[in-house]
Parts: sequence; C-alpha cells; structure tokens
Amino acid sequence: MKNIVIAIDGFSSCGKSTMAKALARNIGYLYFDSGAMYRAVALYCMQNNMIQEGNIDIKALRSKISEIEITFQADPETKNSITFLNGVNVEHEIRSLEVSRFVSQVAAIDFVRTEMVDRQREMGKAKGIVMDGRDIGTTVFPQAEMKVFVTASAEVRAQRRYDELTARGDKANFQEILENVLQRDHIDQTREVSPLKKADDALLLDNSHMTREEQMEWLIEEFNKLTKEC
Repeated sequence: MKNIVIAIDGFSSCGKSTMAKALARNIGYLYFDSGAMYRAVALYCMQNNMIQEGNIDIKALRSKISEIEITFQADPETKNSITFLNGVNVEHEIRSLEVSRFVSQVAAIDFVRTEMVDRQREMGKAKGIVMDGRDIGTTVFPQAEMKVFVTASAEVRAQRRYDELTARGDKANFQEILENVLQRDHIDQTREVSPLKKADDALLLDNSHMTREEQMEWLIEEFNKLTKEC
C-alpha cells in the first residue's frame, strides 16, 4: 500500500482540523494545518501594526512575507500539530476570534496565497500526509488521491465555535460568531485567488449531525477503499 495525499477542504468551523488530525493519527500519516498558516500570518499582521481600521497594510506585509517563518511540531503527549510563528508557540493565539476576524482577508491576498501554497506543496512532496484548508484539493494538491469537501449549516458551525471558545474560558457571543462565520463564507467563496469550492472529484461530507466517531468511521472506510485501488 503506497502513501497518498489526503486533501480535506470545506467551510470554516466544520471541524476539518480536528477531523484531519484524528485521521492522520489513525492511519499513521503526518498532519499539516494549512489554515493555521494563514492564521499565523494574520497574527503577525496584528502584532506588527499592519492592520489599521480593519484593513491590512498590503505594502508592509509584502515587504515582510519572506520573514514570516511558520513551522509545525507534534505535541509529545497528544501528538497534535502545534503551530510556531518565528519560533514561538502561537497555537492558542491563532484560534482567537480576533484572529478569525482577519484571517479570510489575509488569505485573499494574492502574494500571501502564492507564498503559502508554495510552502504547502513543499510539505507534501513525500506524500503520506493529511492537509486541510480551503483550496487543498483544488489548488495546492489537485492530483491528491483522496479529496474530501466538508460542509455543515452556518448555525451548527457557529455553535461549535462558540462551544470551543467557552470551553477554553474565552468570552464568546453566539450572534457575533455566526456573523463572522457568514462573513468568512462570503470572502472565502468570492475571493479572486483560489476561492473555496468543491473539487469535481472530491467526496462530499455533510457533518451537521454526525458525531466524531461517525465521521472517522466514514473517513477510514473511504481511505481503505482508495488505498486498495492505488
């Protein structure tokens, strides 16, 4: 059985990262969170005063994009991927609602997208990886052997995000989160560079009413089918 590339795309707050991490652990693959890369860039912009009145300073970001180092390390206990920005663990910071407000805007910038896609492709050269994001199966790895497109209703996704934030002890407002989810959906689907869309050969997974166990059972079944054919 040869190693393959698994691309998991879909809307924000569908649980793609949690799903992809669990799948990678189950099948012994490496996991890369492409969304964390864009979140790290957004955090870098916030830390370096590149966001003024809700707008990204494109010129300033372009001059610094090559200096933004994003790496991943596996947590020794959970085996989950931890995101580092220029050597600093920022896994908690990049999941904040404040970063969420700007991540789609940052991800829509053409040179940011090009830079991150190049880095993601480099990560996947050896195969045996699971990567999730918005354009993994359409732009980053259009030849991926297994593609999954995940969706769920906006209300379900907002509730999941609310539960995630409150579980961490962060203040959260459901209506504000729902508005953010809808805004990100619009930006992700209408941006000029690599808009969010289902690849023609992607498997569709609506997990609105599925447990994590049911999702994993479905993914493993599809993985086993495809790897037997490869």
